[in-house]
Amino acid sequence: MSAKEANLLADKEGLDLVKISPNAVPPVCRIMDYGKFMFDKVKKEKEARKNQKIVELKEVQLSMTIEQHDIDIKAKNAIKFLQGGDKVKVALRMRGRQQAYFQKGIEIVNAFCAQVEEFAIKDKEPKVEGRNVVVILNPKVKK
Repeated sequence: MSAKEANLLADKEGLDLVKISPNAVPPVCRIMDYGKFMFDKVKKEKEARKNQKIVELKEVQLSMTIEQHDIDIKAKNAIKFLQGGDKVKVALRMRGRQQAYFQKGIEIVNAFCAQVEEFAIKDKEPKVEGRNVVVILNPKVKK
């Protein structure tokens, strides 16, 4: 029907003529209470935001001289973060002469990643960024 007829029909019922999809040919309209429609729309958006999980980036710092027990404790913390649905940034800080042996730092980070591989997927391979060796771990998707 024409827009004029639809408007008259909406006025007669005391409701509003709302364009649902204006880009369609012909445009799709619905006769409804616009205030109630907007209230319901805002309510649905609010509910969707409430149920949304915000992924945070947690950081675990290692060093070149770290002992195995310390790696175990940091791996345990990283697993806790990953199970909570957060990403984990593993950073190994090198100081002074340690920067010349960055390959050893990459090995330490890879060993750490191997310990948490049951719960995490590497975003990329470990990479040297200035004084740090950095890798980001994403939580594995549960099936």
